[in-house]
Amino acid sequence: MPDITISGQDGDFAAYLALPSSTPAPALVVAQEIFGVNAVMREICDWLAGEGFVACCPDLFWRIEPGIQLTDKTEAEWARAFELFNLFDVDKGIEDMKATLAALRGHEACSGKAGSVGYCLGGKIAYLMAARSDADCSVSYYGVGLEGLLGEASSIAKPLMLHVAGKDQFVPPEAQAQIKDGLAGHAQVTLHLYPEQDHAFARQGGEHYDAAAAASANDRSLAFFKEHLAS
Repeated sequence: MPDITISGQDGDFAAYLALPSSTPAPALVVAQEIFGVNAVMREICDWLAGEGFVACCPDLFWRIEPGIQLTDKTEAEWARAFELFNLFDVDKGIEDMKATLAALRGHEACSGKAGSVGYCLGGKIAYLMAARSDADCSVSYYGVGLEGLLGEASSIAKPLMLHVAGKDQFVPPEAQAQIKDGLAGHAQVTLHLYPEQDHAFARQGGEHYDAAAAASANDRSLAFFKEHLAS
């Protein structure tokens, strides 16, 4: 599938677009991990397209360095990924996601319904999309830093699903407790806990990949998208 260009508030940036075999279809903006729009994120878009969605992953690191594509296989790449994470402006990233969401809604392949999904850093972005955008629904996989964003929960007006890894090395138990308590009873939020899983348990080929847990989370996500993005 080709890269496309999205026009944002601060300039143009690239995004990977995957189209389903039948259109018009609902769309999903896919928020990247800390490794950029790499093979993993492109494969996720292709998988979502195979499930009947227009899927688009924008380059959220373009202001730092366009076109970053790292893997999780070397220490040097991990070091660069964390450097990018620390340099990344989350608020600017949300604006880029919103620009991508608007572009997808205007795309000829889109039915008009559009949501968001994100992983790791992108899981944080997906949570914020639920709070700050008009996405029709959002899904967050093992989002980092959500305990510091609970003040925005009152702005979540559309359905949000969270996949939380019980042994997430980047989201300690006390943070998980804050997230669960802070979102308990929220009418729009569904939280699924995977008690024995570590961060990125759904990243196929990753160190902590767990096929059963990934399949469970992905099946829940697909059902959620199909329910809330139906025309």
